[in-house]
Amino acid sequence: MSLSDKAIARIRELIHSGHLPPGSRLPPEQQLASELGLSRNLTREAVKALVVARVLEIRRGDGTYVTSLEPAVLLEGLGAAVELLQGDTQLELAEVRRLFEPVATGVAAARITPAELGEVERHLAAMCAAKDDVELLNEHDAAFHRAVFAATGNRTLASLLEGISSRTVRARIWRGLVDDAVADRTIAEHQAIYDALAAADPALAQAAALLHISATEKWFREHLAGFEDEAAG
Repeated sequence: MSLSDKAIARIRELIHSGHLPPGSRLPPEQQLASELGLSRNLTREAVKALVVARVLEIRRGDGTYVTSLEPAVLLEGLGAAVELLQGDTQLELAEVRRLFEPVATGVAAARITPAELGEVERHLAAMCAAKDDVELLNEHDAAFHRAVFAATGNRTLASLLEGISSRTVRARIWRGLVDDAVADRTIAEHQAIYDALAAADPALAQAAALLHISATEKWFREHLAGFEDEAAG
């Protein structure tokens, strides 16, 4: 382990132990370095690394603070990393989505509240209204799934899935542009998911989500080269 890694680990220990709880302000750099038994340069490098990781945040003119450490904050960078995936790794991402999303949808069916179901229904209706507008359709498609993730009541799972699915939005827009029939199929698949959620049937919801995601994955496996060429252009 490098000295920089050790410095990062020391600060993480302070946070994990509760010495620096969420929302707390770090001591001035010189004091923190002294407490850690490290040089100021190493301490500064560790702080910068933890800022990038969303563990710490710098408030200009006020100091450096521990973030809320909520999943949505700590996993915020996942989407940016996922955006860089190409080729076979993108197909791996589709497989990860297929493994996680159906189960999450089943969990949502068991836990969803009337208000949350109403939010899902709102985006489904918006998708139907935007049938001829590919970008707007996919905007509400993504929001539909975010609402389903939120209904699981599991913030970590919701944040993880949001980061994973963010990479597929651009690909779904491209799919809609090159496949005239995709809008009808997409809406029908989302309707099936909504119906299962409304019926509070976890098994049916999981099956409907699996069918939807597997169909999308299959299409992209067959057309990946075209999408990569379009993205590169």
